Amino acid sequence: MAKLSVDQVEVRGKRVFVRVDFNVPMNEKGEITDDTRIRESLPTIRYIIEHGGRAILASHLGRPKEGPDPKFSLAAAAKRLGDLLGRLVAMAPDCVGPEVERMVAALQPGDVLMLENVRFHKGETKNDPELSKKMAALADVYIMDAFGSAHRAHSSTSGIAEFVGPAAAGFLVQKELRFLGEAMEDPERPLLAILGGAKVSTKIDVMRNLMNRVDVLLIGGGMTYTMLKAKGLEIGKSIFEPETLETSKQILTEMDAARAEVILPVDCLVADKFEPDAQTKVVPVDRIPADWQAVDLGPETTKRFVAEIGQAKTIVWNGPVGVFEIDAFAKGTKAVAEALAQSDATTIIGGGDSAAAVAKFGLTNRMSHVSTGGGASLEFLEGKTLPGIAALDEAP
Repeated sequence: MAKLSVDQVEVRGKRVFVRVDFNVPMNEKGEITDDTRIRESLPTIRYIIEHGGRAILASHLGRPKEGPDPKFSLAAAAKRLGDLLGRLVAMAPDCVGPEVERMVAALQPGDVLMLENVRFHKGETKNDPELSKKMAALADVYIMDAFGSAHRAHSSTSGIAEFVGPAAAGFLVQKELRFLGEAMEDPERPLLAILGGAKVSTKIDVMRNLMNRVDVLLIGGGMTYTMLKAKGLEIGKSIFEPETLETSKQILTEMDAARAEVILPVDCLVADKFEPDAQTKVVPVDRIPADWQAVDLGPETTKRFVAEIGQAKTIVWNGPVGVFEIDAFAKGTKAVAEALAQSDATTIIGGGDSAAAVAKFGLTNRMSHVSTGGGASLEFLEGKTLPGIAALDEAP
């Protein structure tokens, strides 16, 4: 995955189109509630403007359905970026068109222009080449720094790279590729993977890829219970995907022949309802009551998971192992997060809910790397090609 980097490209005096990921959470007042993604883009943007480039930033925000919608405007992101940079960030009314072209033409070295939400054009998600060409016409250089969108073959993530070059990776994308790439291709061993989350259907491919790459594979979360059902066990009202039952049976068979030692829960916390004030109790996984549901790891499983984490040298975690959003059901996920924080291993958090869990427990800064792309990191761990990365030029 050795791709051309922004610091290997001449940006002085150039129009540099940077695909960033400013798909940030906002409240009903239109205020940004978490600016992590904007902050993560700062090294690349600062490098460009400090080296005399003209930075033209593009991103999506949310999923607007019928064209432009003020609720999904990137104006708040532009203002927040300006505050972080300590300079004005101009806001364009669109991402292409005559007015945008005039604003780009007026840019001076060191200026920053934020384009409006690329998803205001339906062609963006269809990777429309005409839209890609219009975006490319704004630039001399293309920089991909939106790892969270790298698994999408969209006009602003991969299509544009066909019409403008050089096409290089920003510092955030380089960091993501370095941590995830080394974990998969040249990790310090033992290599441990922890997979969780609600649905086994979203983790089938990653399980198949990891079970023959890692030394130990820990499996928790809601996805566990479809797999236990595949073993013929009673799972009560626990989350269950009947359409994946046969695939789960196949996965269990493949696990027996896998390189990895695969560890499934032996006990779990069950609740009589999915509420913070539910009654709870710990039971072995083969004794889940018919009218209760599993919501977290049990203490014996947690103890085993923590012990395995303590022995690993490289750890990849994708998906919480319980319903961490409810404090009463969060002990297992918290114990896993704390064990990673105390570990001497390289710890890589695969974005999404895992990153949210680590943040909830105040442990983000104690991890080696927290990915900005849940979906992208998952597809990377599945061994899939990410279109937004594949479109970039190779490093010399």
